Formats: sequence, structure tokens, C-alpha cells
Amino acid sequence: MSPFLDKLKFELYYTVKLLIPRPLQIQIRRFLVRWKLPSVRHVWPIHEEAGNRPADWPGWPGEKEFALVLTHDVESARGLDRCEKVAEIEKKHGFRSSFNFVVGDYAVPRDLRHALERDGFEIGIHGLHHEGNLFFTRKRFTRHALSINRFLGEWKCGGFRAPSMFRNLDWIRELDIEYDLSSFDTDPFEPQPEGVGTIFPFIVQKKANHRPFVELPYTLPQDFLVFILLQDQDGDIWKKKLDWIAQKKGMALLITHPDYMCFGGESRYDEYPAEKYSEFLDHVNANYAGRFLNPLPADVARQVMNAGAPGRGRTCP
Repeated sequence: MSPFLDKLKFELYYTVKLLIPRPLQIQIRRFLVRWKLPSVRHVWPIHEEAGNRPADWPGWPGEKEFALVLTHDVESARGLDRCEKVAEIEKKHGFRSSFNFVVGDYAVPRDLRHALERDGFEIGIHGLHHEGNLFFTRKRFTRHALSINRFLGEWKCGGFRAPSMFRNLDWIRELDIEYDLSSFDTDPFEPQPEGVGTIFPFIVQKKANHRPFVELPYTLPQDFLVFILLQDQDGDIWKKKLDWIAQKKGMALLITHPDYMCFGGESRYDEYPAEKYSEFLDHVNANYAGRFLNPLPADVARQVMNAGAPGRGRTCP
């Protein structure tokens, strides 16, 4: 399919999405994921080739086996109200993470940003608006990039993740960022399903007047896919993939969404109990104590850039 038809398909998807009630959307997506799953089991959740260590990879500081990087995409005001509760779970278990906000869809209180940063968390940008494909046209991207760069400067942050994991790393170079989070090693269930094929961070080289940045692909399946679409009850998908990443000494980067975590009462059709996330962090501490790092995305980006080695010059679809 041509790039134009791909873009048209994504725009049609969002147009139709507005016409279908949310519960029915999820039922349809559950059917499609389960229908596709048998044909992609050879590359998901584990794609063996993604575990190949780059020849210039220097390893993790302190000779740790792997890094666990925790990130959250806050898609709506509902998720915004739950950020502090998610942070409390992580503080309880001794972890820190980044929270990425959709800056044009809701107002992010300054007090919330500052409180998270004071407690050792990191703030990033998750696009200007969550619906639609940021990269549908160059004009749309350029218009959004101006606002995104303004927020990056005002908030003094250096991280970006595109909504819905759409990506064009050539265009993303125009953002004033240290790192980007808009890719994955393997995830055939995403609207733009081509992965970068590695569980290691890599440098996207400088082009024209734009500085290089570090690409950090997510390597653990997203919570929405695991708990809402596949309806996994015990997080075994995360645990199995984490075991494999640890063996390969790679980067386990996870996206979760406060929007879909339930902190009391019965979960809605598009939520899962927050205890499942807490149980995963318990599992990590119980099985890997002393063997891993829990860096913020900016920490990983600076390590990679300072080493000047891993995947230098690499690009992705």
C-alpha cells in the first residue's frame, strides 16, 4: 500500500471511530486482535531478532543486567486525575517513571507537574491532540510542532511520544527533544505496525540543522492491549517478555495509561484494576532485586548520547 493510502486509512479509522460507541469499538478490537494473534505469534510478544545486541552497545552502568524504564501516557482528563495515585504505587515499590501529557486536550496543573518532578518523576509531551495522525501531512505536523516545541521549552523537558504510536523520525527531528518514545521493537497490533526490531535504545543522527536524539522503543506490550483487549488476568505476558529481555540484557520499556487503571470499585469495560500494575512491580522486585536499573528516559538518553555508540545513525519506518 502506498504511503498516501496508508495515511488515508488512518484518517478513515479515526473518522469511523467517532461514529461507533466506545464499548462496541473495544469489542471489535478484541475480535480483531484475537483473529490476528495466531499469525503473528512468531514475532509477538517476542521477536528473537530484536534481542541481537548492537556491536557497539556498551552495557548498562554498574554492570546491571537490564534497565526497566516506566512511562505513562495520559490520554484524557480522566487519566490526569489519576497520575498522583499511579505515582504513589511506584514510590511504594521504589520506582520512578515519566508522565507524558497531551498538551492541547486538557490543562495540566503546574502544581501537579512540579509535585511529580520534586518526587523524582519526569514530564514529557504526548502530542498536541490525541486523535488523528500527527504525520498525515507536513503542514499538520509543522503546525503542531510549533506548539509542541513551545511546551517543551516552557516545561523544560526533552521527551516526546506521538499519539497512537504514529511516527516519522525524519520529521520528529524538528522537535527540540533529547529523546523520542514513538516506536516499539514489535507490536503488530498498532495502527502503524512496523517495529524498529531492537530492544536497545539507539541514536537517530543529526540532519540538516536539527540535532540528533535518542530513540527509546517500548519493548513490553502496552497495558491496554494486555488487560483490555487480550483480557490477560495475571500479567504473564509482561513477565514472560521481561524474562527474555533480562536474558538479552536489553531495555524493558513499558507504557501504561492512568486512564485505564481502576483505583477502587468495579472496573469499567475499558479499565483494569490498578493492583495488576502494582503486582508487576512486586514481581520485578522479588525476582530481579539488585540486577536491574530503573532510569528515567532522560537518563537513558544521556547515557546513550554520551557513549556515542549504540545504533548510531539507525532509522526506523
